Amino acid sequence: CKQEMLQKKNAVLVDGVILNGPIMDSKAGQKFVEEACKIIMEEVVQKADDVTEKVCEWQAPEKLKQILDLEMRDSGECHQKILQLCHDVIKYSVKTNHPRFFNQLYAGIDYYSLVARFITEALNPSVYTYEVSPVFLLVEEAVVKKMIEFIGWEDGDGIFNPGGSISNMYAMNLARYRFCPEIKEKGLSGLPRLVLFASEECHYSMKKAASFLGIGTENVYFIKTDERGKMIPEELEKQVQRARKEGSAPFLVCATAGTTVLGAFDPLDKIADICEKHGLWLHVDASWGGSALISRKHRRLLHGIHRADSVAWNPHKMLLAGIQCCALLVKDNSGLLKKCYSAEAAYLFQQDKFYDVSYDTGDKSIQCSRRADAFKFWLMWKALGTTGLEERVNRALALARYLVEEIKKREGFQLLLEPEYANVCFWYIPPSLRKMEDGPEFWQKLHQVAPIIKERMMKKGSMMLGYQPHRGKVNFFRQVVISPQVSREDMDFLLDEIELLAKDL
Repeated sequence: CKQEMLQKKNAVLVDGVILNGPIMDSKAGQKFVEEACKIIMEEVVQKADDVTEKVCEWQAPEKLKQILDLEMRDSGECHQKILQLCHDVIKYSVKTNHPRFFNQLYAGIDYYSLVARFITEALNPSVYTYEVSPVFLLVEEAVVKKMIEFIGWEDGDGIFNPGGSISNMYAMNLARYRFCPEIKEKGLSGLPRLVLFASEECHYSMKKAASFLGIGTENVYFIKTDERGKMIPEELEKQVQRARKEGSAPFLVCATAGTTVLGAFDPLDKIADICEKHGLWLHVDASWGGSALISRKHRRLLHGIHRADSVAWNPHKMLLAGIQCCALLVKDNSGLLKKCYSAEAAYLFQQDKFYDVSYDTGDKSIQCSRRADAFKFWLMWKALGTTGLEERVNRALALARYLVEEIKKREGFQLLLEPEYANVCFWYIPPSLRKMEDGPEFWQKLHQVAPIIKERMMKKGSMMLGYQPHRGKVNFFRQVVISPQVSREDMDFLLDEIELLAKDL
């Protein structure tokens, strides 16, 4: 083949490599994409609402390694084998778009968001300068502006990040930068002992961020919560005063709007009062609960959020924008994000460009390459309108309320607490334990029930439902309603299936 190429007119050979013409077979590649898209349509999209399909085709790790043939070799394999591999990857993956996938704080499929992801994956943009990503920078600007309106700020700034954990880290670093701007150049040496406050129920990313930023996990003061999982403002006040007496420098309070397990919303107004009194930055981790702002009926859950200095909000959760779609929104509109994070790379952010360089927003990010995550939320919002998004939130919470009422009617089911969001936490007490006296032995036995039921449902593939112990309580199920494909029948099925899987326990 190489000899034939060399015999052609103007053939060039450098270091044993023929440089004439492309190396890629475009026709074959296009055919492969076409056939792979057909598999995606048939095996994922068209089956997304089919409850007769399995949520997962469970295989143990060693068996799955053999099935997939994960070894990479010197020679590439034929397209037919790669297409079969694509089919197998789908077959043995968890179908998070299945109506009975209740395992995490994301689920379901939005078709507009999916198409948006196809577009961005095909275009492969990086969102840092207007010259390489004009459409997606303008889209992000429009989406951030609209999200800021729902928070209740007159103005502000923001940027999309790869996850709520990263948004929380951004906020922590931003609050520290405002507290002591010299840290950007001089580093941690010479600083006082910085202290931040978060509730006992906060996301674990707060500890990770404190560790990553050099603040230290011991300098995260965890504030007591009430029986519903909400931060107690009086306890926050005590801890702030304690930190000051110790000679520490409090700089940040992280409140949570929608905790991971119980779905609790901290009392933001009262917390904001304390932050104003002590001059502390208020960050609200609304990664899970932020989407309630879209609902006129349920936005009261986040009353006082407009007083926050920064907010993390993940549209990829309740609103189905597709992982990942996470924004950090900041009340400050003086360019604080850029001042904190800019490195002024001369090869990327030249100030003598032929267009308005204020649209080169990449210097607001700690990333260089950055995905066009706002686009899928924008396209979905354009298609559904605010009313359509609001309907998703309202229906999810209505289904959660239906499930709660059904749990109350059924023998063997017991709620942990009345939920205020889409998290429904409950125990299933199997027949053998129902007449047992309440005590250590009862709770020890009940602790083993949820893991057994989870194993059975996974191997059967009928549904996926998360469980966990929490703050002294033994293992219980946490059911989360998100997907608009979920129906009342799925709520009934969930309870019926648990009874069926545990009938011999």
